[in-house]
Amino acid sequence: MSITIEAVKAALSQVIDPNTGKDLISGKSAKNFQLDGTDVSLDVELGYPAKSQTDSIRKAAIAAVRGIPGVGNVSANVYSKIVAHSAQRGVKLLSNVKNIIAVASGKGGVGKSTTAVNLALALAAEGAQVGILDADIYGPSQPMMMGISGRPETMDGKTMEPMENYGLQVSSIGFMIDPDEPMVWRGPIVTQALQQLLEQTNWRDLDYLIVDMPPGTGDIQLTLSQKVPVTGAVIVTTPQDIALLDARKGLKMFEKVGIPILGIVENMSVHICSNCGHAEPVFGEGGGAKMCAEYGVDFLGALPLTMSIREQTDSGKPSVVADPDGAVAKIYKEIARKIAVKVAEKAKDMSSKFPSIVIKND
Repeated sequence: MSITIEAVKAALSQVIDPNTGKDLISGKSAKNFQLDGTDVSLDVELGYPAKSQTDSIRKAAIAAVRGIPGVGNVSANVYSKIVAHSAQRGVKLLSNVKNIIAVASGKGGVGKSTTAVNLALALAAEGAQVGILDADIYGPSQPMMMGISGRPETMDGKTMEPMENYGLQVSSIGFMIDPDEPMVWRGPIVTQALQQLLEQTNWRDLDYLIVDMPPGTGDIQLTLSQKVPVTGAVIVTTPQDIALLDARKGLKMFEKVGIPILGIVENMSVHICSNCGHAEPVFGEGGGAKMCAEYGVDFLGALPLTMSIREQTDSGKPSVVADPDGAVAKIYKEIARKIAVKVAEKAKDMSSKFPSIVIKND
C-alpha cells in the first residue's frame, strides 16, 4: 500500500500545537515532507522559541503519522525559526535585532522590572537569543537584578559591548554611573541617552530585545514609540484600582502611536503566606482580566505576591534562573511563550525584500 503526502497531511491536521492552538497543517508548521517507500520524514517549524516543547510536539507528530495504515519509519525534525516582524510605520528595524518588546507600566512599584527580566530569561531558557535594555535612565535596576557589575568594554571608542550574565545581553546606564549617583538630567538628554544605549550597543543577533521601560507616559515613552522599531508592548499592572487607572493610560498611549499591545500581565495578584500557605488578594482581584475584556487585549497571566520573587531578584538571581523548575518560573515561561507566539503571528517585516528607491536630480 502506497503512502501519500495527502494522508500524512490529514494525520498531522489532527495534531494541535499547544502554544498556538492551531493544528500543524493549518498553522503551516509542518513542511518538507519526504516519502521513501513507506518511510516518512518531515519538518515542523515553530515561529517561537520552545526548547521545552519540541520533544512533546515531535512525539505527537510521529504518533499521528504512525497511525496511517502501512506506514514504515517516521521521523520529524522540530525546530524554531524566529524572524523579524514589522514595527510601527516609518520606523526602520535594527539590523542586529529582530523583535523589540517594550515592557511598560503606567506607574512605578508594580514589579515591571522584575517581570521584564524574568520574561527575558524565560525566552532565553526556551532557546532564543535575548537582550535586555534598561530604559529607566533615572532608576536603572537591571545591573542589580542581573547580578552584573563593572563597566562595558568598547573596541572602537564609539560603540560598546553588552554586559552578559545567565545567557542574556544587557545594556543599562547603571553600568556607567555609581549606584548612589542621581541622574539629574532633563528630558532631551535622557531621550538621547536611551537612543545611544539602544543604537551604540553591539547587540549580537538578537531574536528579542526586551526593553524595561520607565513608569509613566513621558519623554522616553514618546521617543521609543517614534524612533525605536517596537514589535509590541506588554503592560504590567497589579489588580489595584489605582494601578489599573495608570495602566490604562499606558495602554492608550501605545495604541495612539501604533504599537500593538501583546497583552497584560497582572503582578502581585494574590499574596501567599510563607508560613501557612493561605492565599489572599491583598490588592483586590480580577482587575487585569477585567481590563483585558474592556480593551480587547490578551490576559497573559498572573504572578503571586511571594517573598521568593523579591528575594531572588534582589540577590541578582531572578526566579527563572534561581528556581528554573519552580511554580513561579513556570508562570513566567508560560507568559513568555504566549508573548513569543503573539509576535510570531504578526506580519513579517518585508522591508529588506524591497529595493531602496533613490531619486536624483541630474
